[in-house]
Amino acid sequence: MLREATQEMLSYRDRLAALRRTKLAQTQEKQQVIGAMDHDDWALILPPPEVRKIVQAVSGSGVLITDALIDGVEMVSNHPNGGFYGPKLCGENFRRLLDAHPPYIDPLCSLAGALMANFSSYRQHGWNPDFDYSHLHAEQEKYQLATGIGGGQHFCPDLAIGLELGWGGILDQIADYRPLHTPHADDFYDGLEQVVLGIQHWIRRHAIAAWQMAHDETNPHLRRNLEEIAGINTRLVEDPPRTLREACQWMVWYLMAARMYNGSGALGRLDVLLTPFYERDIAAGRLTDDEAIFHIACMLLRDTAYAQLGGPDEHGRDVTNRVSYLVLEAIDQLQVPANIGVCVGEGVDPGLLRRGVEQQFTHKMGFPKFLGINQTIQGLVDNGFPLELARQRAYSGCHWSAIPGREYTMNDMVKLNFATIFDVALRDLLADTAVTPSVDELWQRFALHLRRAVEVIADGMAFHLEHMHQVFPELVLDLLCYGPIERGLDATQGGVEFYNLGIDGAALATAADSFAAVEQRVEREGRLSWAGLLHHLDSNWEGPEGKRARLMLKSVPHYGSGHARADAWAKQIVQTFTDLVHTQPTPGFKLTPGLFSWASTLAMGKKLGATPDGRHAGDPISHGSNPNPGFREDGATTALAVAIAGVQPALGNAAPMQLELDPGLARDQEAIDKVEKLIRTHFDLGGTQINLNVLDKNKVLEAHRDPSKHPDLIVRVTGFSAYFASLSPEFRQLVVDRIIAEG
Repeated sequence: MLREATQEMLSYRDRLAALRRTKLAQTQEKQQVIGAMDHDDWALILPPPEVRKIVQAVSGSGVLITDALIDGVEMVSNHPNGGFYGPKLCGENFRRLLDAHPPYIDPLCSLAGALMANFSSYRQHGWNPDFDYSHLHAEQEKYQLATGIGGGQHFCPDLAIGLELGWGGILDQIADYRPLHTPHADDFYDGLEQVVLGIQHWIRRHAIAAWQMAHDETNPHLRRNLEEIAGINTRLVEDPPRTLREACQWMVWYLMAARMYNGSGALGRLDVLLTPFYERDIAAGRLTDDEAIFHIACMLLRDTAYAQLGGPDEHGRDVTNRVSYLVLEAIDQLQVPANIGVCVGEGVDPGLLRRGVEQQFTHKMGFPKFLGINQTIQGLVDNGFPLELARQRAYSGCHWSAIPGREYTMNDMVKLNFATIFDVALRDLLADTAVTPSVDELWQRFALHLRRAVEVIADGMAFHLEHMHQVFPELVLDLLCYGPIERGLDATQGGVEFYNLGIDGAALATAADSFAAVEQRVEREGRLSWAGLLHHLDSNWEGPEGKRARLMLKSVPHYGSGHARADAWAKQIVQTFTDLVHTQPTPGFKLTPGLFSWASTLAMGKKLGATPDGRHAGDPISHGSNPNPGFREDGATTALAVAIAGVQPALGNAAPMQLELDPGLARDQEAIDKVEKLIRTHFDLGGTQINLNVLDKNKVLEAHRDPSKHPDLIVRVTGFSAYFASLSPEFRQLVVDRIIAEG
């Protein structure tokens, strides 16, 4: 590409434009080979054809995934089911995978490496069946719970550990602490050691490949870049990074290894991590801002990790600095899917919010997102955290945060469907001939089943913590946590300080609107009998009577419309859920409530019959804490902001607002001011996060009909951003429905 065009040095912007074109071409090839990908883009590329073997499968959450079946890689099993379990073999097999991963170096990029699709997750056999929890199965199935048992990652490492120690230092640390915990922790240390040795060899092979490419390169500028890549990575095999470029390269290796191991994408406070390197480089005169932007962009090109910008340090001082803005500029120039969260709140540099809103309207790509930092901190304090500790939590996933390196959270893995609880309660009520049906009795049974569902989830989480270290320990994340290496204990086993496990409620609007519809049409007005309601639900609104009943129920004012009964029901559901989760007795860990559905809107909906809000059987449930699309005829964004702010669990976990806006709203600075004010108002009212899409309705509809017309269209789907063309038709429809109703 560059060789054919010129022998002159390209600008950093030109190089990023070329890298973006390569990324788009690789994404289109991936779409053709793999198919739909209803999840983070992950920056995966396809491996060379000689090692390519793609198999599509559906995960437990209903998300299309790609199994890692690698030609020429023999995974060793220690179980009759063909799986491998325990720290020693998990580490050894991961090293085998790393040893087989082909090197990838783009001469235009300042960093080596790219994660290949076949290698993106090598865990294929799930839970070890020897650890039986069949005693929970019946109620887990009854309530359709996403239990989290066997789920990996979803907590945040502290990359500062690795940036300080380097791979050689981490290996030394393993050797230093092993004698203190032998022989009982020998398998654990063996697994950790194999992971580090595998990563070191992976880096070393890239350094050799870069030297070879440099030897054959005729373009002097590309040759120098390749030589620099080779030199940097030769050093990083053992030593910690010294410069910002080296720090970015070190983080790329760690992020790709963590992603490969079990899908982790938690990065934490990126500006805080990079600032010492940036300041030293600037003081030494060896770095310009343009170059810093380029290196940061090259890092974000290689992994769509979740990172926070700005916000207070443990003492309450805002950390926003020059690097915060350089990261925003990097994603602005790069223009590929990114998961950067900008802090908004008292004491935080207001320019960060301003720049984030401007970028949303300039490029219309769904990022950055916005974090109501004061509300989440106060929620953690109300949940029993010291203020200094609460301030250290960092945005690390679709909607969640964690204390880097010190807290195990299981966030976004455990979900409870309010609509399923409603359905169970309704059928329980109508099957009981000893009582007269009423909405009050329906609520009592809903609360009873909700309590039992929380108890079943808590029992499952305790079981997970008891056995996960024997099944699939968190070896890669263990390396950058405070405690696992020192104590000889996996993060799931007691290796870290804090265990605050998240439970998300889903389908809030579906349940709240259903309560309101039954209360008004069945109990107050008597226009439909209880038996008639059940008949129409079971028949999925079949026939003329069913259609009329559906429209009648659906026309009751919805959650989000303001001062409607559905709004009161939504608050009552959330308050009860919050209290049950917060007060649930647990052995050695705390439960923390949130509201979020992620991609589970589809999977949970497919398992659920028709609901009294007019939803058809199998249709998606409502999204997160949002009202249903079309909740108000005027689609007022202020009503949306008020409604979601009013249902926050307010104990440290988020209940994000998903917001779609028409780019035509922001044609001048006055309009930008209004959007900025809307964001601040939502957070002032108690909101915790905003996932914002600024999308042209007609462009999205055209891309939905024919994704090939807009291959570069990026949307924030839920908590993550992705190429619209990479989503399944069902998932694209979710985005389209929101835009049509609210955009």
